[in-house]
Amino acid sequence: MSDDVERESMDYDVVIVGAGPAGLAAAIRLKQLAEAAGSEITVAVLEKGSEVGAHILSGAVIDPKGLAELFPDWKEKGAPLETPVTKDRFLLLGPQGDITIPMFGLPPLMHNHGAYIASLANVCRWLGAQAEERGVEIYPGFAASDLTFRDDGSVKGVIVGVVGIGKDGEKKPDYQPGMEINGKYVLIGEGVRGSLAKVIQAKYGLTEGREPQKFGIGLKELWQVPDDVFEPGLAQHTAGWPLDDATGGGSFMYHFGDHYVALGFVVHLNYKNPWISPFDEFQRLKHHPAISRYLKGGKRIAYGARGITEGGWQSIPKLAFPGGALIGCSAGFVNVPRIKGSHNAIKTGMLAAEAAFEAIGAGREGDTLEGYETAFAGSWVAKELHTVRNAKPLWSRFGTLVGSGLAVADLWCTSFLGGFSPWGTLKHGKSDAASTGLAKDFKPIVYPKPDGVLSFDKLSSVFQSSTNHEEDQPAHLRLADPAVPVNVNLPRYAEPARLYCPAGVYEVLYDEAGQNPKFQINAQNCVHCKTCDIKDPSQNITWTTPEGGGGPNYPNM
Repeated sequence: MSDDVERESMDYDVVIVGAGPAGLAAAIRLKQLAEAAGSEITVAVLEKGSEVGAHILSGAVIDPKGLAELFPDWKEKGAPLETPVTKDRFLLLGPQGDITIPMFGLPPLMHNHGAYIASLANVCRWLGAQAEERGVEIYPGFAASDLTFRDDGSVKGVIVGVVGIGKDGEKKPDYQPGMEINGKYVLIGEGVRGSLAKVIQAKYGLTEGREPQKFGIGLKELWQVPDDVFEPGLAQHTAGWPLDDATGGGSFMYHFGDHYVALGFVVHLNYKNPWISPFDEFQRLKHHPAISRYLKGGKRIAYGARGITEGGWQSIPKLAFPGGALIGCSAGFVNVPRIKGSHNAIKTGMLAAEAAFEAIGAGREGDTLEGYETAFAGSWVAKELHTVRNAKPLWSRFGTLVGSGLAVADLWCTSFLGGFSPWGTLKHGKSDAASTGLAKDFKPIVYPKPDGVLSFDKLSSVFQSSTNHEEDQPAHLRLADPAVPVNVNLPRYAEPARLYCPAGVYEVLYDEAGQNPKFQINAQNCVHCKTCDIKDPSQNITWTTPEGGGGPNYPNM
């Protein structure tokens, strides 16, 4: 991938891409190990957001298991796990009413006792401060846009800080070629569908023999509500309406902190109907009585969206490659039925750090960290994901009503029989892009207009994400063939990019006569959810990193 431009370089023992829970946990663990051994280790963390936490978005009900292993005294240190879950509720929604699913009917792993409601962005900000206290060098606003390689083909490092290239591809007066940040090992913690992780998985064949990775899109709003509707510690989840039985997904609602209600909606991206707009389904959801009563008198103060890895056990790629490893959501450790992943991200970051520290101590660099693979295979992360391996494929195969019931039955079985399932291990089959059906086989969906009180349009929502990009830069959303959106996707799939994008990035424009369609990309609006890279039925869109510091700036998300 790297070019022939001359750049300055900096060398570290370990370079970590991404200041999420996995990357920061890895950095902290490396420093902990070095301190215990009485040695030194240099660690750099590169973050494309304007600050640590700027691009972090999650529900989030957090299982503190991973954090407790990293910091047994996390409470005393002031980790911002604000509100313990005190009330668990699961509802099946219809168009007007709901049915409460008794929690005793759900396996213990789906209960949230002992978990905390918090802002994962703020947890990452806290982890960032802990890392810096230990001597980790964190560089926010530095987008890792490319890889560097050793002569033997192993990953040597990354290129960061390339700025000053205009839309026309020409260098502007403020052009900077960036720097090479090289390490004995490079840990990739970019999050869901990372651009470097995609290249690495393809180059080293890390997904061979694995099922296709599966994804969802998660949309979230943060509300501040008055006393009379605020129930601190409430964790409510729903399935069903407004989605039909063939479309997987559901909502979450968490009450925490300063009268905050974190409200979110997840749509599994293997849906068939190309007319579905996840954003507009979310806006419809808020008018349901089971949701709207908690928003009465409240104010929406933030919005965001991001992809979610959902493939689980069957889709985990080989984790180690020559020169580094995949950690956190770059590999995909989300537990779908638990709706949690940050504890697994923290643990896998720690495991990779331990393998890298041992290798460096033995005088190695640039080889494959097989010790990480071995440690993962014996970890509680692997056991947890193996236990829930059939929940997602059962739901996808049989629909919400039957499939989720079968998934619950399977979870009871695997939880108490050492992972045994009568289904064995089910396959996912198609990718999410290949699951998209033809527009002619479905009816267009007419969504209600937003009322500006509970429901809103995309552009006003993007404004609340504080998203911004330098406008005069090459579009980071790249089309392999610019003709495909109009010539292929529009007639076959009604060009679903204009619908699945939660930020209004993609539009189909027509002339005054309603003819001559034109595909337009509003890259300035992009919130970095990467749904387009995942769901485009022609796989014609590639998401790449824009200049560092661009994108959303999420507060308390």
